[in-house]
Amino acid sequence: MRPLDWVVLSGTLAFIVLYGLYKGRGSNTISKYLLAGKTMPWYAMALSIMATQASAITFISTTGQGYVDGMRFVQFYFGLPIAMIVISSTSVRLFHRANVYTAYEYLEKRFDAKTRTLASIVFLMQRGLSVGVSLYAPAIVLSVILGWPDRLTTLGMGVLITIYTVTGGIKAVTWTDVQQMLIIFAGLFVAFFMIIHLLPPGISFTDAVYLAGAIGKLKAVDAKFDLANRYNLWSGLIGGTFLALSYFGCDQSQVQRYLTGKSIAQSKLSLLFTAMAKIPMQFFILFVGAMVFVFFIFVRPPLLFQPIAMRDLESSQVQPRYAPISAQFDRAFDERREAALGLVDARRAHDGGRRAQWLGQYRQAQARINQARAEGAGVVQQIHGEKEFNDTNYIFLSFVTRYLPAGVVGLVIAVIFAAAMSSSSGEVNSLATVTVIDIYRRHIRQDAPDRHYLWASRVSTAFWAAYAVFFAQYAKNLGSLVEAVNVVGSLFYGTLLGVFVLAFAFRRVTGTAAFIGMLAGESAILATALFTRITFLWFNVIGCAVVIVTGLLISWLRPVRQPVAA
Repeated sequence: MRPLDWVVLSGTLAFIVLYGLYKGRGSNTISKYLLAGKTMPWYAMALSIMATQASAITFISTTGQGYVDGMRFVQFYFGLPIAMIVISSTSVRLFHRANVYTAYEYLEKRFDAKTRTLASIVFLMQRGLSVGVSLYAPAIVLSVILGWPDRLTTLGMGVLITIYTVTGGIKAVTWTDVQQMLIIFAGLFVAFFMIIHLLPPGISFTDAVYLAGAIGKLKAVDAKFDLANRYNLWSGLIGGTFLALSYFGCDQSQVQRYLTGKSIAQSKLSLLFTAMAKIPMQFFILFVGAMVFVFFIFVRPPLLFQPIAMRDLESSQVQPRYAPISAQFDRAFDERREAALGLVDARRAHDGGRRAQWLGQYRQAQARINQARAEGAGVVQQIHGEKEFNDTNYIFLSFVTRYLPAGVVGLVIAVIFAAAMSSSSGEVNSLATVTVIDIYRRHIRQDAPDRHYLWASRVSTAFWAAYAVFFAQYAKNLGSLVEAVNVVGSLFYGTLLGVFVLAFAFRRVTGTAAFIGMLAGESAILATALFTRITFLWFNVIGCAVVIVTGLLISWLRPVRQPVAA
C-alpha cells in the first residue's frame, strides 16, 4: 500500500468510529441502548439490515466465487424477496405489538420459558460461530498486503468495533451501518470501472462479457433439480426462501434492526427495500468477479492466489515438483489468451466456423489451467498435510493490491473493513441483547434497575467482541468464507424457523410440543449434514418441516390448553 492508500483507509476508519460515537449519544436506558428508543427511519434500518448481512465476506469471497464458479451463486438469493414479503406481513406486526426486545422473548409469551431459552441458546450457538467467520475476513486483507499476523489484525478490528458498539449500542451500530453501506457502494463501482479501464486496448466491455459467457462464468440459472447441487434454481427458490425466512424472521441480528423502527409501516418498508436491492447487489458483486477473470485472461495471474502457498511452491525444496506444473500453466495461459483474441475477432467478423474453432481451444486451455491449479493446490496440501486447499478468498484482493492505482486501493480496502465492521458490530450487538434479555434478566437477575441492565449489556457486548476475535482464528480453515458462514447458519436456522411457524400459525400447539419439536428438528439437520450428500440450503427445509410435524403430532396426542400472545 502506498501513502495515499493509508490516508484513505485510516481516514475512513477514523470517520466510521467517530461518527458511531457521535450518533450513539444518549443511549442511556436499556430501551435506547438495545432498540434505539424505536426511532429509526426505514432507510436507516434497510441499509443496516443489508450491511449486517453484507459482511467483508461478501466482497472478498463472493467476488472470488464469481471468478472461480461464475454467476450461479446468485441463485442462493432467489428466495429472499419471497421471504421478505412473508416476514413483512407476519413477523414485523407480531413482534412490534408484543413489545419485545428479542424474537425469542415472543416465544415465552406464546409458549413457555423453556422454549424461549432453547431458541436463545440455538441462536447464541449459530451466531457465535458465524461472528468469528465475519471478523476473520479483514485478516486476509492485511495478511495479503503486509504479511501481518491474523491475530493482530482481528484484535485491531475487534477494538474498533468495541469502541462505538459498547458506547452507543444499536443506535451507533445502525447509523454507522448507513455510512458504511454508502462507502461500500462507492468502492464497488470504482473497482468495477477500474477493471474495465484496465482491459487491454481493443477489448471492449461487450468483448469482456462475451469472453466471460463463453467459458460459462455468466450462467446464472441452473434449472436442473439436484439435492446435491448447492446452487440451482430450486435450491435457491425453495431452500433459499426457507433460509431467508429463518435469517430475517428469526435471527436476532436482523429482527433487532426492524424492532428499532418508528412504526410497523417503517419496519415493513425497510424489509421490502432490501428485497428489491439484494439480488441486484449480489449479481453485481459476482459480475465484478467474472470481470476480474476476464482481466486475468490477458494478464498472467499467479498459479495460486494465496501468497504463502506460492512461496511454498517456489521454495528450493519444492521447486522440482512445481516447475513442470508452472510450465504447463504458462503454456495454457498463452494458449487461452491467443484463443480469446481469436474468438473476439471471429465474433466481430461474424465468422461462425472460426468462432467454433477458437471457442474449443479457449475452453480446452481453460481446462488445462484448472488442472494446473488443482495440481499446485495438491502439492500445497501435501506440504502442510491439509485435506483441502482453497484460495478463493484471495483472488479479488490479489487483483486490487497489484493493479489498482493509489487511493483506489485504499478505498477498496476501506470498503472491506467497513463491511467487516458493520456485520460484526451488528452480530455482537444482537448476541449481547439475547444474552442479557433472554438469559441474564430472565433467569439470573430478574428485578434489577434499568441502569443495571444497561451496564450488563455493555459488558456483554465487550465479551462477545472478545469472543469474536478469539474464534476468528479458526475461520482460516473453512475454505470459501461466503459459503462457510451460510453453512454454519443452515445448521441451526431451520430449527428456529420451525418453532416460529408453530408460534404464528398453529394456535393449538403447546410449549412442550414446540420444545420437543426443536430438539427433533436440530437432530434431523445434524443427521442430514453428517450422513447424506444433501446440500446445506435444504437443511433449512428439513429442519423446519421436522419441527412443525413433531410439534403438531405431539400437540394432537397430548392436547393442552395454551395461552396465546396478543
